[in-house]
Amino acid sequence: MSDEKKTFVVAITGASGSVYGISIVNYLSLQGHKVHAILSRSGEKVMKLETSLNREVLKLPGVTVHDNDNIGAAVASGSFKTDGMVIAPCSMRTLTAVATGLASNLIQRAADVALKEGRKLILVPRETPLNRIHLENMLRALDAGAVIMPAMPAFYGKAKEVAELVVAFAGRVLDQLGVDNDLAPRWEPPLESAGEED
Repeated sequence: MSDEKKTFVVAITGASGSVYGISIVNYLSLQGHKVHAILSRSGEKVMKLETSLNREVLKLPGVTVHDNDNIGAAVASGSFKTDGMVIAPCSMRTLTAVATGLASNLIQRAADVALKEGRKLILVPRETPLNRIHLENMLRALDAGAVIMPAMPAFYGKAKEVAELVVAFAGRVLDQLGVDNDLAPRWEPPLESAGEED
């Protein structure tokens, strides 16, 4: 794996699935990358409901935790260099803001900065079913340069616990960020029978 250390922004909003964002922050910290974590108020409420954890879980080596209302934080400026941003999970409200260029809080502003500076922005929507507004907003965000990565776990790794599915999906997000990892099982086709023909 590469020894190059990078700087990332990871935001957790009020959709279900804060475990995805927590897993991504945790892995980046363990690998020595710098992380600017942003937790929305709704994100913190949902995190507590789903995991009994709060923002303290993000206070790891190399991680700076920002208040979402601190629009003057470093990550609000395009002059502050980062290597990409992930919003995991991404609520439909935040998706709408990203898709329409709204920047009324730090998560929205940092996402807008990522797009305008041509940096990787990964949105992990966690909602189902999706209505037409959701889909059109995803398309708008995609057209603006975002990567849309719905939280869809893969089952070919034969996970035995939910935590394994979460970590494997986090690995796929890290792949998109260009961060080497071995969290996600890599697909290997089954061996074909000898002499089998098409």
